[in-house]
Amino acid sequence: MAQQKVIFKITAMVDETTKKKAMEAVAEVYGVDSIAADLKDQKVTVTGEMDPITVAKKLKKLGHVDIVSVGPAKEEKKDEKKDGKKDEKK
Repeated sequence: MAQQKVIFKITAMVDETTKKKAMEAVAEVYGVDSIAADLKDQKVTVTGEMDPITVAKKLKKLGHVDIVSVGPAKEEKKDEKKDGKKDEKK
């Protein structure tokens, strides 16, 4: 399984206590590398080699959960811009 980035929306995440509970629940899942929670947007971003459904089941204990997006964890490299600048100088 490859690294992936999954964003969950939890409607019950309205305060620091539920945010902490959500992060603790996700941390128990095998394969999770990083967790980021945004209280304002009620979203939890999870990165790693895990099963999104397993994570959703853990979060379901807190309230209604929606999977907003699932995608690769890799971001595009900015090295291409640097190579272009080097060619111009030569």
